[in-house]
Amino acid sequence: MRTSYRETPVPGIMGRSDHDQPSVFLPENMLREARRQRNLVPGDVPDVCLLDPDGDIVRYLTAANRAVRSPSWACYHTELWETGYDDLRIGIVGCAVGAPFAVLVAEELFASGCQFLVSIASAGKLDADRSLPEVILIDRALRGDGTSHAYVPSSAAIKADPCLIEAVSRGLE
Repeated sequence: MRTSYRETPVPGIMGRSDHDQPSVFLPENMLREARRQRNLVPGDVPDVCLLDPDGDIVRYLTAANRAVRSPSWACYHTELWETGYDDLRIGIVGCAVGAPFAVLVAEELFASGCQFLVSIASAGKLDADRSLPEVILIDRALRGDGTSHAYVPSSAAIKADPCLIEAVSRGLE
């Protein structure tokens, strides 16, 4: 007997309601063990960091000798590159693709001292009338990434904070 999507029960993890409780996953523990296993010294990351899922920013900056690899970054499978803009120190992690992995990297960045994290990526276009290149500020997204249900209650979509969107919009002008 087949059931429709709407009749399918929500798996336990997807229907959780304890979003205000502390996480059982502690990125600090993963970082501590990675540092121990890899013999790395502790160190902070820049206050401002970027996720570069495509890796284009990292490749550009490293080819131009404008970024250095952080010797203390302990997250497995990634490298943290540091660059600067005016007096601002910026950390960049390239190729953190997929929501679950990007969230792991984000959690570890915040546990390491990051205060502000932005993801900058490319995407295809569906509207033939749009000219490229173009900067698009995303203010909402369909959910189904396999990760966001662990942070906020389930819903079909999630919206960005309107105040944040307004501030970023002003900065992009």
